[in-house]
Amino acid sequence: MFVQVIEGKTSNPEGLRAQFDKWVAELQPGAKGYVGTTAGVAADGRVVAFARFESEDAARANSDRPEQGAWWAETEKLLDGPVEFSESSDVTNFLAGGSDDAGFVQFMKVAGVDRAKMEQGDKQFEPLAAELRPDLIGGVRVWTGPDSMIEANYFTSEAEAREGEKKEPPAEVAEGFAEFMQMMSKAQFIDISDPYLNSA
Repeated sequence: MFVQVIEGKTSNPEGLRAQFDKWVAELQPGAKGYVGTTAGVAADGRVVAFARFESEDAARANSDRPEQGAWWAETEKLLDGPVEFSESSDVTNFLAGGSDDAGFVQFMKVAGVDRAKMEQGDKQFEPLAAELRPDLIGGVRVWTGPDSMIEANYFTSEAEAREGEKKEPPAEVAEGFAEFMQMMSKAQFIDISDPYLNSA
């Protein structure tokens, strides 16, 4: 999988959502290799979007379409200030991966993490996930550098996610959980209460 990440701010979330709808209606049919989109606007106006493609070649072909360029020119007018782009084919799905059934999505962006420790923590957590965090459907982690990543976590609802956050981890994974929380101490969290979710 290849993921293009767009980050910015907007003061017009309704207009931005209309642009996403326009893309699905008018441009998606011609976007070969398109897998799906996860996007949204946080309460403070921060915008994050994941555009998922089967391959980098498919993403490049889509970007090169004239209609894609015209759509982006319209969309960019709805974004306030600079826009940050990143992309990667170093993508990890965990649990059920992304889900259009999510009622709440939390993006998490962080640098300076120990990838090996994170992946070890994933292995410890996944067998316990259904019991410990039934609110967590899955996630998509995009590595943007050796120790930097941005991921989208998909939850059944925001209320259930907040309840799940309060749970203490079982003793057998407590140490790994503490290490994970230490790595996440500098993370940016972008909470999307009304996510835009679309799959091909």
